[in-house]
Amino acid sequence: MPLRIIFCGTPEFAVPSLRHLIAQPDLKIEAVVTQPDRPRGRGQALAISPVKEVAVETGLGIFQPQKMRAPEALDFFANAAPDAVVIIAYGQIIPQRLIDIPRLGWINLHGSLLPKYRGAAPMQWAIANGEARTGLTTMNIEAGLDTGPMLLKYRAPIGPDETAPELSARLAEAGAPLIAETLRRLDRGEITPEPQDSSQATLARPLKKEDGRIDWSLSARKIYNRIRGFDPWPGAFTTFRGKTCHVWAKPAPPGAPSSGDAGAIVVRGNDTFVICGEETALRTEFVQLEGRKRVTAVEFANGARLAPGDRFDS
Repeated sequence: MPLRIIFCGTPEFAVPSLRHLIAQPDLKIEAVVTQPDRPRGRGQALAISPVKEVAVETGLGIFQPQKMRAPEALDFFANAAPDAVVIIAYGQIIPQRLIDIPRLGWINLHGSLLPKYRGAAPMQWAIANGEARTGLTTMNIEAGLDTGPMLLKYRAPIGPDETAPELSARLAEAGAPLIAETLRRLDRGEITPEPQDSSQATLARPLKKEDGRIDWSLSARKIYNRIRGFDPWPGAFTTFRGKTCHVWAKPAPPGAPSSGDAGAIVVRGNDTFVICGEETALRTEFVQLEGRKRVTAVEFANGARLAPGDRFDS
């Protein structure tokens, strides 16, 4: 008989795994659990999650509790009595009384090589911190934050120019077969869960808007890592003539101007450079002043009529 599975997830990162599990004849998705529909956009119309879109498309049952601690959530899982629950970026902490229900436990796909980067934003912080490698870990969840025993891992490089959305999309696809393999091997008793070494743990806390503020005293590479990691939100921003200004830039090539005060803007031909710490520089590609559309660096320089001494402030 197929393994009976409840799938819990919300964002696009969970979609490839859901689609992959639906296609497996030895795995049966009994229902999908996802966050309640939320207002979105300027009109604040209710919008469904990417996971719910797949559930509607494929005719799966859908359960959207406001809180996993609510009595109706316990009733739902107790009545379903699944062999396993797969949970990927669902968005709520799961109480122990629900964790205890499936015989194989709750299987989570986490976007890092645990115990590094526990928490809500593992891929963003891995890029922002300049990591060259990352990966995925399947684990049995427990009441703590990403502290449960590890099951299988997938290792992957991080491209030198890869952004958080690009890495997320790539790892989401790699995670789909990893989840299926984890379920099958757990059911056959072929995996011995490995406790995490908490002394090696790091935290990938949720992003805050202020994380995107550029500190021009950092090296160009460190700033670029944060630009990549914090794309699309909160982005990388600074101030220019008292106004908030979002910046998209890459490390400048050899021979570019790199000496001067951090944040100083230097125009050379059609290139606009920003002086950074450690005698490095970024070459600006796009700029967006608050209340205006995004423009190329050339358009920004011409429109602002940049003068010697103009700078971005940290």
